[in-house]
Amino acid sequence: MFELRVSEGRLSLRAPHLAGYGAISADWQSPDQRRRIQGGKKQLLAKAVGLHKQPRLHVLDGTAGLGRDSYTLAALGATVTLVERTPALVRLLRDAQARALLAEGSRAIAERLTVIEAVSHQLLLSAAAEGAQWDVIYLDPMYPEDGKSALPAKEMQVLRDLTGGDADADALLDPALACARQRVVVKRPAKAPWLAGRKPSLEYQGTQARFDVYLPQR
Repeated sequence: MFELRVSEGRLSLRAPHLAGYGAISADWQSPDQRRRIQGGKKQLLAKAVGLHKQPRLHVLDGTAGLGRDSYTLAALGATVTLVERTPALVRLLRDAQARALLAEGSRAIAERLTVIEAVSHQLLLSAAAEGAQWDVIYLDPMYPEDGKSALPAKEMQVLRDLTGGDADADALLDPALACARQRVVVKRPAKAPWLAGRKPSLEYQGTQARFDVYLPQR
């Protein structure tokens, strides 16, 4: 059973059934978030999305989660639509955006974000049928536990318990490619297999994660 409470001026998610786990919030003003932004357009995320070449891209983040990557992209100039299907996470995202709109220096960034509560697969299928497109579609689905690696961070364990994971992530690739004008970017653990078993057009490899880039074939 999860609880949403306001604490220290922000909305937080608590999991009382998980002993020893603290509250989770979408915090876009944290030192960690500032470090992400300071990485600029030379960081792998920005390069994979293409912001180092076109700073005004319209990006759809189909697996928004707590919105950290979306906020980073918006801080670097993109306009980002955040799609999240879990109602509790949607409330955390909207709370983070409301606070960012009031914080000094972040209003313009927050204004480039739009939070939508929807199932990405359904949204993308509808958008493809209507011809609606974004420059880039970004996907960062939860990678399923395989029992071989160490337990993920506590935050990830709580989110996995809340959402049930992203077992349907493979099904996102085709409709995403149908809706992306320029590319689909998939964030994966560094040694994880390709999404849907499909080889990307480009890869940006980091130590902990990589970004697989798929170019639409039209």
